[in-house]
Amino acid sequence: MIKYPSRHCTVELQALPSRIGQVRRIVSAHLRYWHLDALIDRAALGVTELLTNVHQHAQPDKTCTVEIELLLDRLMVSVRDTDPRLPVVADVGKADSLATCGRGLAMVAAVSESWGVRPDGESGKVVWFALTTPVVSARAAAARPPRRTAMAVEKPVRQFAEVAQRVDLRRPEHAPARSAVVG
Repeated sequence: MIKYPSRHCTVELQALPSRIGQVRRIVSAHLRYWHLDALIDRAALGVTELLTNVHQHAQPDKTCTVEIELLLDRLMVSVRDTDPRLPVVADVGKADSLATCGRGLAMVAAVSESWGVRPDGESGKVVWFALTTPVVSARAAAARPPRRTAMAVEKPVRQFAEVAQRVDLRRPEHAPARSAVVG
């Protein structure tokens, strides 16, 4: 049975500024592991904006769950919190050009293929965005085992260690004792 690595990650946290950076690093590490390096910047920016919204607006607490999942040709990123109020998207065209807030969801919309929000039961919501994954990379293709044909014969490659100095095998020398036991 062939088992593929998990394509799903869930992190529960308090949306505090110190934790947001940790989650961003976790998301980046998973995307590197999944060979999706091209999506790291956009996914990290999107998850940062969603967690910042939870930190600034969610009531009664800042508890939330971040979930990333790779589904065929899409990376889904979602943040679930316990505040049932749905976010309001500010009109960026009418916003003050010097404002320091109010552009988070507009940025998520700009970097993602699609995004949305849905109620989560009676007391909460899920805000999500999707990124299209790049075409299968050469690295992932190289990770697949080669196809064997009836005509092809694979010969083992022999590698020899290089010896730094010449050794005279006719004359025994003192050698230090070595153990095969680790530790």
